[in-house]
Amino acid sequence: MSERKRVLVVEDEATLLLGLVENLTFAGYDVLQAIDGPGACETALREHPDALLLDIMLPGFSGFEVCRRLREEGLQMPIIMLTARGDEFDKLHGFEMGADDYVTKPFSVDELLARLKAVLLRGERQASKPRKLAFADVELDLDARTMTRAGKDVVVTRTEFDLLVYFVENEGKALSRDTVMTDVWGLEYYGTQRSLDSFVANLRKKIEKDPHHPAHIHTVHGVGYKFLSGAN
Repeated sequence: MSERKRVLVVEDEATLLLGLVENLTFAGYDVLQAIDGPGACETALREHPDALLLDIMLPGFSGFEVCRRLREEGLQMPIIMLTARGDEFDKLHGFEMGADDYVTKPFSVDELLARLKAVLLRGERQASKPRKLAFADVELDLDARTMTRAGKDVVVTRTEFDLLVYFVENEGKALSRDTVMTDVWGLEYYGTQRSLDSFVANLRKKIEKDPHHPAHIHTVHGVGYKFLSGAN
């Protein structure tokens, strides 16, 4: 990262907020602050930071709602959610709303900085990739984050979109479930393999002529999945 990145920290606990601001500033980031849901949305929409560190439990409305609103407004900066809860549902819900990673409190500063650096680098790599991908009658627009099939818009969640892009970019490779979860959702994926299988099942319904006999996302028994772009 050649230039100073701006990070918006959204946290209502004053002591933790101060510690985060001090450590991020020392690490070379320019830091913006917000202490509630409305303030987070207002600041993010006005300032367009390079990344968000977003607490889930906030006054006004939750970090989930902040994430959802910002994604609906078209902001695509990485979002790392901060939570004291370890429940898988919360984490999967956050990914569905558009989060890129999670850190569970209490966390070490080194871990947080490593995760922040990772999501920023992933964003820079993504920006240098071709902006459209296509196979059979499906087209993915990476800038608009939209999918069409036979020229018609198909509604996909952020998680489904990221997963399909990953499969297309790794065509022909037998990918283990652990590899997919790590590569798509960051340093650590907090869900289960069953959660991944559920996302794949949803994708098959949207891209396959016959989801029960897929032509594109194939199950590799004992391994995981393999994507092929052949005609559907």
